[in-house]
Amino acid sequence: MTASPLREARLTNSSDNRKTELRINEKKCSWASYMTNSPTVIVMIGLPARGKTYMSKKLTRYLNWIGVPTKVFNLGVYRRDAVKAYKSYDFFRHDNEEAMKIRKQCALVALQDVKSYLNEEGGQIAVFDATNTTRERRDLILSFAKENAYKVFFVESVCDDPDVIAANILEVKVSSPDYPERHRERVMDDFLKRIECYEVTYQPLDPDECDKDLSFIKVINVGRRFLVNRVQDYIQSKIVYYLMNIHVHSRSIYLCRHGESDHNMQGRIGGDAELSARGKQFAHALQEFIGEQKLSDLKVWTSQLRRTIQTAEELGVPYEQWKILNEIDAGVCEEMTYEMIQDSYPEEFALRDQDKYHYRYPGGESYQDLVQRLEPVIMELERQGNVLVICHQAVMRCLLAYFLDK
Repeated sequence: MTASPLREARLTNSSDNRKTELRINEKKCSWASYMTNSPTVIVMIGLPARGKTYMSKKLTRYLNWIGVPTKVFNLGVYRRDAVKAYKSYDFFRHDNEEAMKIRKQCALVALQDVKSYLNEEGGQIAVFDATNTTRERRDLILSFAKENAYKVFFVESVCDDPDVIAANILEVKVSSPDYPERHRERVMDDFLKRIECYEVTYQPLDPDECDKDLSFIKVINVGRRFLVNRVQDYIQSKIVYYLMNIHVHSRSIYLCRHGESDHNMQGRIGGDAELSARGKQFAHALQEFIGEQKLSDLKVWTSQLRRTIQTAEELGVPYEQWKILNEIDAGVCEEMTYEMIQDSYPEEFALRDQDKYHYRYPGGESYQDLVQRLEPVIMELERQGNVLVICHQAVMRCLLAYFLDK
């Protein structure tokens, strides 16, 4: 007995639909989401003006970029909501009982928000950005984490370089909502006295006795030295590696797409085409622009594809070729136009339209794959000074997403 053509068509369509659904659902999970087997609370520690908020924001941006949902909970924001008008450093004196009650209540409210984020909003990592300079406050956080089965990783920033501290106060604290008048001398005086209030009760992490069983990293003098203790899992090792690569020095990073290629003129994606006549004009214009910037010790990176190399050649300076900066791999669709893809692979064309970030070309890559591939580039960019990266459209989108926190 044979099935009717109509029944066969229905079975085929049903099977195809199931395959399509499986492909779509398969792509939705970020590779990085498998790094955490339980939610983690990253607890910042350190005196004021030690770069804790700077590290919190950078770390959160990095973790979100690799696909781990992360959010900062800055206790200063909660304190400013509770106390509308900041008057002076007296609020931070350890013997100011009324203020101490307010500050503890703010911490408890923030921890409840952490719990909501991790338990109800799909978060995997919460960054608790506060001074947390006493063992009493850290024990409160540890008890909260134990009750909710969260892992805890401490990040302590230690700095005794007065120049770094003063520069941080002038660069960041003068524009703080605590000081609406923006008077530099008064801000500096008040903030230094605020630091003195914290120094009275500051209990640094003790890796030899009291805190030897905790998981943490000490960042000493803005990354000159590090002390790492009891890293528990893969995500904590990623956090350590990232924090050991960032620095605070000002520099310029230029992200530049290669000049127009022959494939660009034809509307074809991928491939290894050479520059067009206009692409060579662009390369010459880039050379003039970079010369005008007068950047010291500029490093130039390209992919291993001809269109980026030819763009760099015009600069007349040494450059490094990175294979991981190559354009996204379009698999079976390499060197095709989008019209050709729509005609030859209509289902693939429709899938890509539905979810461009997770869509993976058959035999090729997705944007999600590209983010994973580009992670070493981000790490190296964080370590470097002035850099010009000559790359490709999809690559540049992923790098910009990191720097623009998208």
